[in-house]
Amino acid sequence: MSMRRKLTLGIVGTWIGGMIVIVAIFGATRQDNTTFQPQNEFKLLSWVDLPGPLDINKGVLYLVLATTLTIGVLIWVSKRMVAKPNRVQTAVEWAYTGMRDKIVRDNMDDNMARKWFPLIFTLFVFIWISNMIGYLPLPVNSGETFNVLGVEVPSFQIYAATANVSIPLVLSLIVFTSYNVEGLRAKGLWGYIKSMVPPGVHGPILIMIFPLEILSHFLRLISLTVRLFANLLAGHMLIQFMSGGLAVLLGLEVLAWFTLPIGIAIYLFEATLIAGLQAFIFAILTAIYLGSAVSDAH
Repeated sequence: MSMRRKLTLGIVGTWIGGMIVIVAIFGATRQDNTTFQPQNEFKLLSWVDLPGPLDINKGVLYLVLATTLTIGVLIWVSKRMVAKPNRVQTAVEWAYTGMRDKIVRDNMDDNMARKWFPLIFTLFVFIWISNMIGYLPLPVNSGETFNVLGVEVPSFQIYAATANVSIPLVLSLIVFTSYNVEGLRAKGLWGYIKSMVPPGVHGPILIMIFPLEILSHFLRLISLTVRLFANLLAGHMLIQFMSGGLAVLLGLEVLAWFTLPIGIAIYLFEATLIAGLQAFIFAILTAIYLGSAVSDAH
């Protein structure tokens, strides 16, 4: 028997044996939970109350962490550039040149690429770092605490700044404003308005087409926001519920062990693929919108 087969059988055997042991200890009947509410993990409870909408909560903490790490990583990398690249520099240069050549320059001319590449690359790095932080369990769930030597410590949970709709919305507003301003600069007001009408469309049908084209620009704002926010939030919810949250809600201890492998698989999928993919999609759509805003400008 190969080592891989032994390892697989061992994992499956442990999984099945664990369910048997849990049923033997806790039983297989439902026990309604009245204390721990896992759905409250997604609430933004205020930690520090400030005037107006400026309260400090875990969303603000994750935003500060993502911003600090983004600035720190970019400065750290920029100050360690050498003639003979090491592995880190090689990876950074590969990502840098790949985004510059395949995302930015493929969608706009060189002059505009030099102007907007810093924003697009920074958006990519910030969103990727923010997403990755969201898969590190931190003690930020102040709605549920545990006692350590008489001190109530917030429970551990995974959360991301981009799982709060306000952050993707602000990033999308930056993109929305940038490409519209760039389009107005390149084509002028009347030229930019005319560019929103598809080629070959004339006559009375413009009354129907033009409002739809205007609406499509606002739908870009919504789609950029919802795509990033919904994917991160849905992923975090699936991880939470498959890793024990569903068992808590239903009051079945054995269900937590049964769904744990699914939770681990979703966690690995989200952390290795979705975090970077969503940052990449946001960056490439930003480049496309900026490029299309000035296309055919005279």
